[in-house]
Amino acid sequence: MHKRVMDPDGPRRDTSADDLMLAVEHLVRYVRRSATAGGLSTAASSALGRLGREGPQRLTELARAENATQPNMTQLVTRMERAGLVRRTADHTDGRGVLVEATETGLEVFRQRRAERSEALGLLLERLPEAERAAVRTALPALTRAIEEDGTR
Repeated sequence: MHKRVMDPDGPRRDTSADDLMLAVEHLVRYVRRSATAGGLSTAASSALGRLGREGPQRLTELARAENATQPNMTQLVTRMERAGLVRRTADHTDGRGVLVEATETGLEVFRQRRAERSEALGLLLERLPEAERAAVRTALPALTRAIEEDGTR
């Protein structure tokens, strides 16, 4: 169990939001540990996932989306390129630009990692009573909608 740290001089925060944040943090760690295909770092997994979902991107766009510096993203992409997961291609809309795209190997690793995560979550959900599974099926789409409507993330 976790111990709550409260600031006696500060305002009382909504404990449901705190509880949700704690649950999300645990869930993210659980899901990250469940995906092992490709032996990727968290940063490489995240970048490959973005390329797999969104398609080719300029290195600067990828760095911005992944909240990384351009030099760090350049190093990461170089390592992923050496591993055969991504390739750099010419940007046909801008002759000077370069796009980073996932290779077939990279897309396969992306799909394997997603399948591993889905399986781990499925096993986790199976252990819940039906009423709690139903609550999750209701809550997650609502949270997804709220995030999409927010538009800032």
